[in-house]
Amino acid sequence: MSSLALHRYSLEYLLTELRRITATISARVQELAATSSGEEDEFRGLYISEAEIIQLLTDPNLFLAGRYETQAITEVSQPDTDTASSRLGRLQKVFGLSPFELDVVLIALAPELDLRYEKLYAFLHDDITRRRPSIDLTLRLLCPGLAAQVAARRCFDPEAPLLKYRLIELSEDAQNKQPSLLGRIIKLDEGIVAYLLGEDRLDARLRNLADFARINPRRVMLAEAQNYVNRLVELSNNPEPGEAGFLCLLVGTDETSKRELAAEVCERLGTSLLIVDSSLLPGLAKAENLLYLLERESILRDRPLYWAAYDSLLPKEGEAANVPEARRLVMQLLKEQTGPGFISTPQTLPPLLVGHHRREFQLELAAPRYSERQHLWEGQLGPQAAGLELESLSSRFRLSSGQIGAATLTARHAAAWRGDSAPTLADLEAACRQHSNQKLTSLARKIGTVYSWKDLVLPNDQFNMLREIYRQVTHRSLVYEKWGFEDKVALGKGLNVIFAGPSGTGKTMSAGIIAGELRMDLYKIDLSTVVSKYIGETEKNLERIFTEAGESNAILFFDEADSLFGKRSEVKDAHDRYANIETGYLLQKMEEYDGIVVLATNLRKNLDEAFIRRMHFIIEFPFPEEEDRYEIWRRVFPKAVPLGEDVDLRFMARQFKMSGGNIKNIALAAAFLAAGDEQENPTIGMNQLIRATRREYQKLGKLCTESDFGPYFNIIRDIEPKNRNSSVYVK
Repeated sequence: MSSLALHRYSLEYLLTELRRITATISARVQELAATSSGEEDEFRGLYISEAEIIQLLTDPNLFLAGRYETQAITEVSQPDTDTASSRLGRLQKVFGLSPFELDVVLIALAPELDLRYEKLYAFLHDDITRRRPSIDLTLRLLCPGLAAQVAARRCFDPEAPLLKYRLIELSEDAQNKQPSLLGRIIKLDEGIVAYLLGEDRLDARLRNLADFARINPRRVMLAEAQNYVNRLVELSNNPEPGEAGFLCLLVGTDETSKRELAAEVCERLGTSLLIVDSSLLPGLAKAENLLYLLERESILRDRPLYWAAYDSLLPKEGEAANVPEARRLVMQLLKEQTGPGFISTPQTLPPLLVGHHRREFQLELAAPRYSERQHLWEGQLGPQAAGLELESLSSRFRLSSGQIGAATLTARHAAAWRGDSAPTLADLEAACRQHSNQKLTSLARKIGTVYSWKDLVLPNDQFNMLREIYRQVTHRSLVYEKWGFEDKVALGKGLNVIFAGPSGTGKTMSAGIIAGELRMDLYKIDLSTVVSKYIGETEKNLERIFTEAGESNAILFFDEADSLFGKRSEVKDAHDRYANIETGYLLQKMEEYDGIVVLATNLRKNLDEAFIRRMHFIIEFPFPEEEDRYEIWRRVFPKAVPLGEDVDLRFMARQFKMSGGNIKNIALAAAFLAAGDEQENPTIGMNQLIRATRREYQKLGKLCTESDFGPYFNIIRDIEPKNRNSSVYVK
């Protein structure tokens, strides 16, 4: 049967049952009418007369009653379809409602569909103000005698289905603030009304807390997850005696993989998932009512619950260890439920349902490995993956399955903006950076890079080692996974590098070049935000940095690293002891970290030997010799810079023994001097270079001597101050 036909049948069956209840009401009205003595016309408006009720019941336009005659109502033809397939039938089946309880639902539903039923109930109450059915009226309508009425009262116990699952609400009479149970008014819950009338959306009260899982047409399941799915489906289809489903704890940080695993299990079982945001529960004022509504929706719509962010219900560090109220309520619900259920948590938890009727499984979903990430990329891109270096992409960016799916979509959008039909590798790389965790910006400073290999001037050995660093990152998947070294290396799968050398010799520039070539972000750690005078705070800051960096797919750059990674000393006081603890903690974090860490230092000998042993590369950046300085001078000027014919870069390289950083400063200062000179076509000549060099000497505290400046000394002779208080002296 199609969904439309099923909906029509469900509504037809509902109306048929309501007509049956209307017949019962009509019979009771006739009994009362037979004993009624009538009222004076002067009281018209304060009561409902017998004639008015008879006219109402014989009205052929009455939405539900149709005709007054009981026989005509009860002879409505029944559809051939099984009544359990209707929504009313399912409501009765899944909550185990007795025929009496089902009739209570129908009596409460009638005025929700036609307000003229309120007149009928007011007439039966003999009170025009009581327009909704009371428990007393319901018992008298449905139960033939006192014994049956007493027995039926238990259906209104708090643990009976009607109230336990919030199918009905019991309210006080407006005239009686402390009524007995019989005097309470019955109202059908608005969510049940919506369900019976064919509403497919989640109860409006739950829409900020939960949502139905959406079908992902590009779902790609990894082999491990698919094995879990197969086993869970098998266990669900073949339960042990007395078993009532399972609760599966999905452990890991890849939320998308966990949700897709749960969704796949549900689809294989012929249902779908209801996802609950557990992080919202602790702050809700009426959490208990909402959790009962959740349980009701789960049962009624056959939607297993998926508890996302379950760790938010656990006590936080520094809080009391007592169980929060929200978690207690959730635990109670988990113990009461049957069928499949799922909990998402980043860490393992102790067993939750020991000794209960549901089996409990704890499955860990590790972050996807290199080849698995490549498989995910290929699955998301489909035919568009052809020709793209996805192996290299998977080696450089450690993304979860959800991040890969989102990055693929972002890359497609970027390609569509350009008018291309498929994303390029550059689009995918940019998307990877966008979808990596961006929280590291609050702990470190992102460094942009404009340099490439051709801008770098180093001896061949150091240059080749930098290229080896680049190649190690791009070929991780081949070495670690395909060649099996992953099983031989327990820790230290990241890449730890030391750049040692004087200031300005290219350490930061080299880190930027590697990051740029790998299309990865480079973050410089600000030690002022890391080191704290308070005990334990430095370790906490480092923990945050390494955790966020692992999710950011970034290169960590510790400048002046010797101040943080210094040698451990003999313990003479508490300060030494805690300083050594910090160093030991750093050693541990660097071994556990799978990313790239670059330590830059001017004084390698100040670093602790334990760090040296754990380094994959130690590159010494020497002070440039004359030939290297000449290469730096040649490459420091952009192509568009107008250089004068008198510029003698050989002289500059030979005479001024400075690092690449100083040379860059001189070139930039000379450019501004030339731009500021009042010339029609300004150019950078030796005049500007010498004047800029003088300024750099001033910054360095060096003397400007004729032996250094040679034949160009006259350029600065006339502008040098002659008094002793000058910061620069003339020979």
